Amino acid sequence: MWIRGAGYLVLILLALWGGWAVWNVVGGQSEPSGLVLPQRSLPEGAMEKSPQGRNETVTDMPDICEETVFEGARSILCVADPSVHSVRLAYRGPDGAVLGSVEKAVTALAAGGQTPILAMNAGMYHADMTPVGLYVENGVEIAPLNEDDGFGNFFLKPNGVFFVREDGSAGVMETDAYLAAGIAPEFATQSGPMLLIDGAMHPRFLPDGTSKYIRNGVGVRADGKIVLAITRDRVSLGSFARLFRDVARCDNALFFDGAVSSLALSIHMEIDAGEPAGPVVAVFAKADH
Repeated sequence: MWIRGAGYLVLILLALWGGWAVWNVVGGQSEPSGLVLPQRSLPEGAMEKSPQGRNETVTDMPDICEETVFEGARSILCVADPSVHSVRLAYRGPDGAVLGSVEKAVTALAAGGQTPILAMNAGMYHADMTPVGLYVENGVEIAPLNEDDGFGNFFLKPNGVFFVREDGSAGVMETDAYLAAGIAPEFATQSGPMLLIDGAMHPRFLPDGTSKYIRNGVGVRADGKIVLAITRDRVSLGSFARLFRDVARCDNALFFDGAVSSLALSIHMEIDAGEPAGPVVAVFAKADH
């Protein structure tokens, strides 16, 4: 009799638990739909995981950066003004060895007395870490312009070049136009594809393709300001191009990379793909500002 009574009691408890679970779902306690922004209440330097499992920190944003949500995806946009900021590329350390990651690049820069405001990966690389396309650092060409055809994003033509002149002014140009212009840059990195060309999206982009990754890139506004952008969530190339056109207000923009995209704020990794990086772009405050 005790065993039978205990069995009835278990059945009653199970029924009550099932009813509570149904009320939780139907009565408004279910997972909220739509984009949920992360809570920014962890201590500085603490790590949290993005929806894609990538490490994101929760440091304070520099005043030149802001977070936005565009077409349902979170992004960080940082605007460098050549009149008060210097923008440089870094690839090798003082010993000539390839730095190999955004984190190592900012650490090396800070050790040399040049702590950046921010830094991100800035171009594609071969398995041996050499740049796929043009790379110029301190006026020295380390890798030549690549006009070859091939497979992958770099060769989704037109591709292009981001460059900084000796006076600090910058531009993004389609590769053939860059070659014809005869520019002698202080810094330059070639990547691809172009996202925007004179205000128009890359002709081969779908409105919202199925290939979606964390992505980063660079654009230059009509006023000469440089916009560096990275997404926290996976987006298509089409959506990323529209971010530069509709939010960043750039006429020309260049894709740097996807899946390996990382961002450092000062020497702290804000978005870390945990992957190698070839060329790295860094923004500094000018000494007289």
